[in-house]
Amino acid sequence: MGTVTQTPAPVFTGSDIPTYHQVPETSFDLDWADLSTLDLSQFDQPGGKERLAKQLFEAIQNIGFFYIINFGLSQEDVDRQFSIGKQIFNLPIEEKLKYRAELEKGGYNGYKPMGLREISPGVIDKTEIYNIPKFIPALERLQPEIVNNNRPIIESFARHIHDEIVRKLLTLIAIILELPEDYFLQVHRYSEPSDCHLRYMKYHRRTAEENEKSAGIWVKGHTDFGSLTLLFRQPVAALQVRSSEGEWRWVKPYPGSITVNLADSLQFLTNGFLKSSIHRVVAPPPDQTDIDRLGVLYFVRPEDSLELRPVASEVLRRLGYDQAVDNSAVRITAGQWVKARVAKGVVDKGAARSDIGEQPIIGGVVAKYYD
Repeated sequence: MGTVTQTPAPVFTGSDIPTYHQVPETSFDLDWADLSTLDLSQFDQPGGKERLAKQLFEAIQNIGFFYIINFGLSQEDVDRQFSIGKQIFNLPIEEKLKYRAELEKGGYNGYKPMGLREISPGVIDKTEIYNIPKFIPALERLQPEIVNNNRPIIESFARHIHDEIVRKLLTLIAIILELPEDYFLQVHRYSEPSDCHLRYMKYHRRTAEENEKSAGIWVKGHTDFGSLTLLFRQPVAALQVRSSEGEWRWVKPYPGSITVNLADSLQFLTNGFLKSSIHRVVAPPPDQTDIDRLGVLYFVRPEDSLELRPVASEVLRRLGYDQAVDNSAVRITAGQWVKARVAKGVVDKGAARSDIGEQPIIGGVVAKYYD
């Protein structure tokens, strides 16, 4: 018999990337979180930064999540990234595994396959991730052809996020703390090694039996590792945020928006004044249960060498956040914190994530998980 050859999947570039069509939103009236929306087009207007800083301060007092709009990227720009992510996950598993991240060593860049974590007894995670680090020499790595051939598009997108979105948000946080406007920019430089990355993420649909076994929880309540997380709008409802009263509310996919949440590093740097927001991922409503949930995110993290100790801020002093609390006296760098949290996510065995309430990470600091 003749040899059967397999036709390789096409590699799309530029205008050849298939058009991505977002699925319809759910028709269910869910218990949506009441989140503030910051219009970044006001940033460069007279008094705009101050107004936005005040609005942001009010927004994060309650829940630590908010929307931003008018951030300088078109829906076409965003959908192109969704399409690239879709093409990556459509690659054969043996091809994707060539780029597997060194998760067990705390490395997050590259590919994370499904099945590395037990969500609840008998139910494994069905999440694929592909992380692309900053485009600097120190972080260069082998990439699939779909990434290499579309590098200008991906890099332009990622650099816009850092230069035009992250820059503004970190400036607003500095204003809130009455620090020099570039205070946090100096420790979030694009040119320096850090674990900032662009992420493509695919939650594969689950069966009714899997959802029943896991009580509908796909990712248990947790906090993120860095400074900020940016989630580009996608319409499959599954993200929930935990209010200060401990209640879970759904995050609505607001058109033309990015959902932003605060993360661990800012909590360390402000001694708990800015709180790392708690969120989880659950099974979508009935009219979206048969849809895979594809996401495009950007994770903002300080430079690896930054020691995560409270900043000297008059605001923190006035409000009583200048005194050491919990583990604020522990000397941990941003790089150490991220690597330790990543490694703990796959190395700890013997207990399903549903059974973990607290997890020691490094230097006596623990990560908490919430039902």
